[in-house]
Amino acid sequence: MISCYIGLGSNLNQPADQLRAACVRLQTIPKSNLICTSSVYRTSPVGKLDQPDFLNAAVKLDTKLPILSLLDTLQEIEKTQGRIRKERWGARNIDIDILLFGDKTFSYPRLKIPHPRLHLRMFVLTPLVEICGPSKRLPSGFLLKQVIEKCPSERVEKTNIRLLDN
Repeated sequence: MISCYIGLGSNLNQPADQLRAACVRLQTIPKSNLICTSSVYRTSPVGKLDQPDFLNAAVKLDTKLPILSLLDTLQEIEKTQGRIRKERWGARNIDIDILLFGDKTFSYPRLKIPHPRLHLRMFVLTPLVEICGPSKRLPSGFLLKQVIEKCPSERVEKTNIRLLDN
């Protein structure tokens, strides 16, 4: 099993319900176990600012799936939840991104791991550090806490929203 970390985001069609539905579906991925979920954070949009705030979270998933099979599965979950890829950084029902896949790096035309903008996104780093800790070493060799110290600040507010009943 490889431990991977996945980022979740939503700002349309009941975002909290979208995140919960994604977590329920993540629990059904073959050859995989959902280990834990972070808190849910309310964040400002990035890139395209004239849209609703996002809800963001991160999960740890242990899997035996190859990376591209996992990506296909996650994109199918997005599709099932009505994700339409038409506008970069636009509003969306659900966004599911592989952030880290063990300590490996990958560069495919449709996927780069670690996520290429991980170090620039406090809305991703905050829930990630919650579930893996600040001393998590990234494939670059840097500790997560070092990356967070250099990340541009942005509004990230912890909510009391629960993703799973556990």
